[in-house]
Amino acid sequence: MNRATAKHLIERYFLQLTDGCGNGDCTNEFCASCRDFRPLDSNAAAAKALELFKINAKLCHPHPSTNDFLDGAMSEADLCPAKEAFSDVDHLTEDAVCTILAFCEERADYSALIRIIGRIFSNSDALMKSFRKDEPAAADNPDSSETTDVDGREAPGSESTGAASTAPDEGLDEMLDPCEVTVDVAAVRRVYDRLLSLDQVEAALVNALVYLTPNMELDLEYLDVYDTHPDYLNIFIIVLENSNLHSPEYLEVALPQFCKAMSKLPVAALARLSKLWSGYGLGHVRRMMETFQQLITFTVVSNEYDGDTLVNDDGTVVAATQCLKVAFYASILGGVVDVEHNEEEEEEEDPESDELSLHELLGEERLYKKGPPADPLQLELGVRPVDGVRPLIPYEDFVNESLNEVVEMDKDFTFFKVNAETKFSFQSCPFILSVITKNQGLYYDNRIRMYSERRLTALYSMVQGQQPNPYLKLKVRRDHIIDDALVRLEMISMENPSDLKKQLFVEFEGEQGVDEGGVSKEFFLLVLEEIFNPDIGMFSYDDDTKLFWFNSSSLENEAQYTLVGLVLGLAIYNNCILDVHFPMVLYRKLLGKKGTYLDLLDSHPSLYHSLKRLLEYGGNVQEDMMLTHQISLSDLFGEPVLHDLKERGDQIPVTEDNRQEFVSAYADYVLNSSVELQFRAFKKGFLLVTRESPLQHLFRPEEVELLKLDFEALEKTTEYDGGYSRDSQVIRDLWQTLHSFGEEQQKLFLQFTTGTHRAPVGGLGKLKMIIAKNGPDTDRLPTSHTCFNALLLPEYSSREKLRERLLKAITYAKGFGML
Repeated sequence: MNRATAKHLIERYFLQLTDGCGNGDCTNEFCASCRDFRPLDSNAAAAKALELFKINAKLCHPHPSTNDFLDGAMSEADLCPAKEAFSDVDHLTEDAVCTILAFCEERADYSALIRIIGRIFSNSDALMKSFRKDEPAAADNPDSSETTDVDGREAPGSESTGAASTAPDEGLDEMLDPCEVTVDVAAVRRVYDRLLSLDQVEAALVNALVYLTPNMELDLEYLDVYDTHPDYLNIFIIVLENSNLHSPEYLEVALPQFCKAMSKLPVAALARLSKLWSGYGLGHVRRMMETFQQLITFTVVSNEYDGDTLVNDDGTVVAATQCLKVAFYASILGGVVDVEHNEEEEEEEDPESDELSLHELLGEERLYKKGPPADPLQLELGVRPVDGVRPLIPYEDFVNESLNEVVEMDKDFTFFKVNAETKFSFQSCPFILSVITKNQGLYYDNRIRMYSERRLTALYSMVQGQQPNPYLKLKVRRDHIIDDALVRLEMISMENPSDLKKQLFVEFEGEQGVDEGGVSKEFFLLVLEEIFNPDIGMFSYDDDTKLFWFNSSSLENEAQYTLVGLVLGLAIYNNCILDVHFPMVLYRKLLGKKGTYLDLLDSHPSLYHSLKRLLEYGGNVQEDMMLTHQISLSDLFGEPVLHDLKERGDQIPVTEDNRQEFVSAYADYVLNSSVELQFRAFKKGFLLVTRESPLQHLFRPEEVELLKLDFEALEKTTEYDGGYSRDSQVIRDLWQTLHSFGEEQQKLFLQFTTGTHRAPVGGLGKLKMIIAKNGPDTDRLPTSHTCFNALLLPEYSSREKLRERLLKAITYAKGFGML
């Protein structure tokens, strides 16, 4: 079926739903002439007509008495009843609009303009031909031409700046140059400025869009119209230049239908649109983002969702989220982007085998495939979120809190892993999810993997007649914790790496504690204390930034660094929060990016500011600085070590011409090449556990930053047991004492109660702590169950006694016993 025939049929369905066939005895339930038919307004009839076309519903034959139905299509008279002036206009130009406006203003009657706007904006062919660049333009508007060029992009002197002027990579300009389009965006904007001031025209635009969008959805979904007519994208460009799309008039019907049509565009068209917007600057991209965000929020708060009615099934929310993705990538492309400095990917050995794995035999292979597939739009654009150094719009602005409150991550995870072809998952658009919601998705992924490994172990043990071992068991001595953990984990990683995916179970030799989570927390804490001990020298510590970095002259072997990465991966996999103080560049490197000069601000601020002064120096660099391409660093013992950034670097002076090259080489050596062996070993250990995890897909480096300890939020969410309540005197004394503590003492309290002094993802308000009564007044110290975040508190007689007992308990607490 060709496009014209399809449109003809839809128009016949529309007329059948609105006017009927004229037969008073009609029995077609989809015909207005049927006695049982419930009348529809034009908006509902347009949507229903598209639905009837898709299911090939019954069409009535026109009754002889119905002349208007004989041609089976909407004539021009249906859209424009009165044959008056400008009836021959089949598309719009800026000149034509100005002429029609002048005609209407002279007669103080805008009916002609309203009819033409309704006719053109409701017809995809007419709108596609409108506002072409090759049409003669109206006289230049001095107000608009100052900041907008012929393509609608902001001129160099405007306030917003894109990546073309700020990105450091030479090959980026070509990538960010918006694809050529034939629509004159600047003219469209000037036309909208004049039209939107007229209320009558606004209503015509809304109604026309309601009629237009079902046809567009049909064209794109069934007729592949974009493949044969790339200028079809002009329709979306023109409509989205309407600055009133976020207003209530559009949010009910017009904008939802338009987003559904836009989501049907092929990836190549969406990429063109994203590149185009990226060149229009901050104001335009932000307006697009806010328009789609407002539609999502409006739809979510206007509906109720539950276990049977999921937000994933709401077509409007899904379509608007997919449209928001276009603005998200436009924000990245329009900002400062680094697409070049990427770490080399280490290919995992995956020997081919004709034998079915046990996962495949169980039908679970989709749950354990190698991570999520790359986003098609991301591949088309050749840019990833991690490539964005400084986007036009902060990433946080794309998070929709209303949506995060209603999305059910357990079901969304299933859609993401199993039913991605038939069900939409918001994890495919992680930019819209909060850190808390992403963490829930990661938790479900990790837990399901653990349960799967437990099932496989049980099956193997049954077949082989062996005792099942469903956990990753580590038995360590406190005073030899690194040696014991290293030997055991190294053996497991070599003999059976899949055991690393089991749930961790730690036992301290000579102690009675049973690991329900708290013992594992202490194990991680002790391992990290040992590893980051300055006496060992694996990492160097910066007193100013309070951060650790790889020691390039460390005497430790690579296995020790592999253990550090493995411990970090195991902690994430087992939902434990570690007290790790690395600069952000480490997480960027784990996500595949190399460290650059800009990363030095976080990791080596003194060096960054020195190199920045070099780049900004206005004098004679060679004579005043007297620098060469040879640098001096300190080794493990504080002795200077010379390194040539170039061959014979000591003979190559740093000049105005090569100082940028010197700075880049210096940063590359400090952050990449000098610590390459240590980082590769660290990453290898990390990926042993997290290679198939959605961690890298869901999270950005900034989302792993340390959260501030908010004890007021903790107080609001704490529960009480054993006779205590929020109003108990000892409880009031406890919170007054905790609020009076300094940060270090508060950390000790968290360590004592939960096994870690780090806040969970989302802050302390997400920590479910329990305070239970542990007898009357006594000299005994408070105790805790770190596995359950439970504090056992005697009913002390005074606040002073409580403070003294509590400080002693949290200061000297170490080890596990049975109560």
